[in-house]
Amino acid sequence: MTQTKPIKRRRRGVILTNKGLEKLQNAKFEAEYAENHGNRYTLEALSEKTGLAMDTLMKVFACESRVDKQTLKYCFKAFELRLCDEDFFYPQISSEEESSPALFCEPELPEGQVPLNSPFYIERSPIESNCYKAILQPGALIRLKASRRMGKSSLLARIINHANNHNCAAVSLSFHLAEIGLLQDLDKFLQWFCANISFNLNIPHKVTDSWDDLFGSKISCKIYFEEHILSTLKTPLVLGLDDVDRLFQYPNLADDFFGLLRTWHEEGKNKEIWKKLRLIVVHSAAVYIPLNLNQSPFNVGIPIELPMFTPKEVQDLGKTYQLNLSLEKGEKLRDLVGGNPYLIRLALYHICRKTITLDELLISNPNVSSNIYRDHLQRQLWSLQQQNPGLLKALEKVVFATEPIKLDPIESIKLQSLGLVKFQGLAVVISCRLYQQYFQQHFQGVVNNVPPII
Repeated sequence: MTQTKPIKRRRRGVILTNKGLEKLQNAKFEAEYAENHGNRYTLEALSEKTGLAMDTLMKVFACESRVDKQTLKYCFKAFELRLCDEDFFYPQISSEEESSPALFCEPELPEGQVPLNSPFYIERSPIESNCYKAILQPGALIRLKASRRMGKSSLLARIINHANNHNCAAVSLSFHLAEIGLLQDLDKFLQWFCANISFNLNIPHKVTDSWDDLFGSKISCKIYFEEHILSTLKTPLVLGLDDVDRLFQYPNLADDFFGLLRTWHEEGKNKEIWKKLRLIVVHSAAVYIPLNLNQSPFNVGIPIELPMFTPKEVQDLGKTYQLNLSLEKGEKLRDLVGGNPYLIRLALYHICRKTITLDELLISNPNVSSNIYRDHLQRQLWSLQQQNPGLLKALEKVVFATEPIKLDPIESIKLQSLGLVKFQGLAVVISCRLYQQYFQQHFQGVVNNVPPII
């Protein structure tokens, strides 16, 4: 049985030991000779190299104030060092801090984006640091792809936050906010897009005044960005576009809009004003609509695909929940849910709250109402039923197949975007044992006209 420690007060931050500070300073000194002609790094240069804010770096080197352990990892990694236990210590908590309710480590119920200051966010190195460095480059474009519940929005929020901390204006916009009527009219959609960006930047929008029927929608949008957004800002603009695969359902609009993004990215190679724009394009599904290769943003920039959690990452997250998970136990949980970060967090949350043990979860029937994954599984089923009956039929073939199976390519891509299957070459297999058990029982119940187990 997984051992659970009593929920205790979280140790707030760490400080470098003398040994850790000496190690970091020596590496910094060597880097200054190798990379900076022997000149000392300025705070600005250190900030760019480490991806940390200047005030945070001052705290690290002063060794007087606590910083997050993750902050030290960033700092060490920038100088090709590995943070060891001997490099830092947890300072004693004062009596005032001891009595503060803010120090209680209450586990977060996993839902939506992991908050920026959450200790329950697990980095998948070197993805975060690569994104932080890339987004500060002129005309950058990052393509962030992963299936549902894999942490795309959480990573996007951290890239946006990093940009804000490095003298950039930054806006995150989800296309789930766009009404269906807008997605059927390019002109209205681009006006909505420009107005939203202006609103989030606190720039008075003059969309209707600036739109010119003579130039058409795309040129009007480009002019608006140049004259009313990029020219107004004194800093670079980071634009995070979430859920862009919703546009795949509207091929004509998608072709025009994605072509516009590609044009802006190419402009950034030659025109100073467009170098100020940095794009993050976030999507769940591979691009299954035909796009001109020379007008697509999906074959340029930096591609980032979020991987499943490893057994070690499961174990590390377990420690945050005050759980002693062995690598073997972590592998068993990972095998059940395929390494999906959300499903792992949900399991650790309930184990931490002592509503279930890991051993009980591993043998739990996914169709019973008490199963912690029941709501998630029902939402997955509902998504399939809503999209089209053919997708549900395609999944039925997968869950009963004894070997990888080839489906219609678009069906495979849509099932992968839901996290239900994974590719093996051109064929697919079910992504985890949890989905296999649940959907096999569902389809067998449908065939035999048996009501679900409750």
